[in-house]
Amino acid sequence: MIGLIITLVIIAALLFWVAAIYNQLVALKARFENAFSQIEVQLKRRYDLIPNLVETAKGYLKHESETLTKVTEARNQALASLQAASGQPGDADAIKALASAEKQLSTSLAGFNLQVEAYPDLKANQNMMQLTEELTTTENRVAFARQAFNDAVTSYNVYRKSFPNVIFAATFGHASDASLLEFEDSAAIQAAPKVSF
Repeated sequence: MIGLIITLVIIAALLFWVAAIYNQLVALKARFENAFSQIEVQLKRRYDLIPNLVETAKGYLKHESETLTKVTEARNQALASLQAASGQPGDADAIKALASAEKQLSTSLAGFNLQVEAYPDLKANQNMMQLTEELTTTENRVAFARQAFNDAVTSYNVYRKSFPNVIFAATFGHASDASLLEFEDSAAIQAAPKVSF
């Protein structure tokens, strides 16, 4: 009888231990999904600012309509990629497509900014200055949200791959790693500037 009780206690302890692994996997996945939703909020804010920026610049950049079109198209592509990724923030392909669309949008915005530099009146326009400031603030928020997402994804991936969790992860529906959201230009942005005298 004592042997049976000991066996039942061991089985119960193992079940609680496996349940704890399952619960932690679910919690970590929910954490990175929530972190992605924070990125989504900031990116949508960014995408909403871009048409206003383009509209403000239209009057000044009449001869630069190709630049405005590229920005608008890149914004629409990035928005579509964000919508696809928001349904599955753990999917590597969706995250890569979003990163690629964001790279294209950043390139288009850089071209737009070069055009704006050639028009001092446009740079001095109150609406343009306000929109540019809001866009810069939003870019910073995106960077912070992306960092939080990548931290949450890393925690999930490390826990999922740790022993003995890796034994149960696939059984519980956590068979693959979640992907980090890395923008290709992020390394250049984060690099410290070089100063020479």
